[in-house]
Amino acid sequence: MTLQLACADFTFPLLSHDNSLDLISMLGFDGVDVGLFEGRSHLFPSREFANASAAKTLKDKVTDRGLNIADVFLQMDPDFKAFAINHPDAYRREKARDWFLRTLDYASRCESPHVTALPGVLFEEESAADSLGRCRDELAWRIEQSKAAGIVFGVEAHVGSIAPDPQSALNLVNSVPELTLTLDYTHFTRDGVPDSQVEPLVAHASHFHVRGARQDRLQCSFNENVIDYARVLDAMQREAYSGYVGVEYVWIDWEHCNEVDNLSETILFRDFLRSKFN
Repeated sequence: MTLQLACADFTFPLLSHDNSLDLISMLGFDGVDVGLFEGRSHLFPSREFANASAAKTLKDKVTDRGLNIADVFLQMDPDFKAFAINHPDAYRREKARDWFLRTLDYASRCESPHVTALPGVLFEEESAADSLGRCRDELAWRIEQSKAAGIVFGVEAHVGSIAPDPQSALNLVNSVPELTLTLDYTHFTRDGVPDSQVEPLVAHASHFHVRGARQDRLQCSFNENVIDYARVLDAMQREAYSGYVGVEYVWIDWEHCNEVDNLSETILFRDFLRSKFN
């Protein structure tokens, strides 16, 4: 395994996007995780898709700073239920498909090897089996579209999703051929799940997020973090993981994610990860 480190462009939302890219480059990262988050990131997908040159502009900005694009992460609304890929409303599902295709085109134009999306949710007005069945169908379609575009597709099992715990995430990837994960231990650590229960998911990871977490905190400082990332890296080595490792601190008023110094914590995790490969 060769360590390829990325940093999320949405880690520093109080800076302009250009200055965020400047900082990521100055910090010596190899790649950038690009957030296409409608309503809450530098780059709103609705605006990017409306500009035919947006992807090339992003690629040029990233290349000029000696970086690569590691991942493009699509989120269509701050409320992840509104356009969940398995929404019962056919119109919303169709719009989610349309934006996914636009994301694949955008990722191709900016030469991103990977696209991430959210896996869907359970809808209270129907049975879990119906929500899950529709989720599998939508994920299978996205896998086929991604393969045709030559891009790896991963979903992030997360708090509040259809896969909120390691077992449900494992069940999901086992039930959808060729599905991979953008794996983030912190969504499980928050609920007190030990690393040993998350570790089987490493075999299914195509992209990886790193930050500090502890029980009841999706995001915390390096010093408070309880995830054994040295063990995680060992597991990644055993599985011959070949993707990027993205340091992904966020700064939003959700899940206490605006209570740490993102810059300092990003540097601490960068240095820790590098130290394990010296």
